[in-house]
Amino acid sequence: MKIQILGTGCAKCKQTEANARQAIKNLGLDSEIEKVTDVNEILDFGIMATPGLAVNGDVKFSGKVPTVGEIEEALKQ
Repeated sequence: MKIQILGTGCAKCKQTEANARQAIKNLGLDSEIEKVTDVNEILDFGIMATPGLAVNGDVKFSGKVPTVGEIEEALKQ
């Protein structure tokens, strides 16, 4: 499973990454986290507000910091 954090590195982006790492740990998943910081790449995902989080290329959240629980639910799908 590939999880992508979409954002330029702001505090909200860092919190999203931390929440994603905690969700992965809680679920015991074998996942790769990639940070996407290039604005053009972020726009290619079709989001206009960061932070964003994509799972296997599918955007699950954008424009807000998802909670650990929200990320866990997205990863279970």
